[in-house]
Amino acid sequence: MAHKLVILGGGESGIGAAILGKKQGYDVFLSDGGQLKTSYKQELFDNGIAFEEGQHTAEKILSADEVMKSPGIPEKNEMVKQIRAKGIPVISEIELAYRFKGNSKIVAITGSNGKSTTTALTYHICQTAGLDCAMVGNIGISFAKQVALDPKEVYVVEVSSFQLDDIKEFRADIAVLLNITEDHLDRYEYKFENYINSKFRIISNQTEKDHFIYCLDDEVIMQRIPLLTIHTNPLYETRSKKRRLHQGRPDDAENPGRKSKHEYL
Repeated sequence: MAHKLVILGGGESGIGAAILGKKQGYDVFLSDGGQLKTSYKQELFDNGIAFEEGQHTAEKILSADEVMKSPGIPEKNEMVKQIRAKGIPVISEIELAYRFKGNSKIVAITGSNGKSTTTALTYHICQTAGLDCAMVGNIGISFAKQVALDPKEVYVVEVSSFQLDDIKEFRADIAVLLNITEDHLDRYEYKFENYINSKFRIISNQTEKDHFIYCLDDEVIMQRIPLLTIHTNPLYETRSKKRRLHQGRPDDAENPGRKSKHEYL
């Protein structure tokens, strides 16, 4: 029997996940509590994907083997509560895309501010360099739809904290954390600590083969870094003219021969 994937939410992420799931042989059902855009409904019709709008039918949703929850849907949503209570695995759209991205590389960019600009610039650099790449995520089309319809060798992904909340194995070859300021706290029980934890999930599955670029000038990031064991290659960037992109800890830049006390690799 085919793996039953329920898509909760019919925006760009949900439609992309539905198309990718269908292409991979999943039994896909999409449910949206509101009204779907006409263009999105047409995409579902064209791909033979069952869906409902204006309601969530519990019987259909709770029979899922797995649920892809769109990033705009909060945990306090009643249907999400029922899904969690039943123990059905919940993933994000970027997790599903990662599952089928093959050997392609991922540059994932997050932060409270500047994500779109940095993602667009990174994509422009990659494209100018002649790489077979796509700009996806919160900017451009969804990661899942790109993987399904036009796979690339490199994906430059703008990633939100909401998308990171439901990753399991998603791993960026290069993870970029620009900054962290108080934002979206209504989604994180009004606790800044929870939001910080969500942002740092971008490096949770990285290995010694990967790279993590963070901002030396961001106070919140720099307060958290010493508390972590980071299993990747850290690089920091700063606006300071005295320091440039450097590998290792900030104090190593002042003492190149000094061994860091913090475990990074």
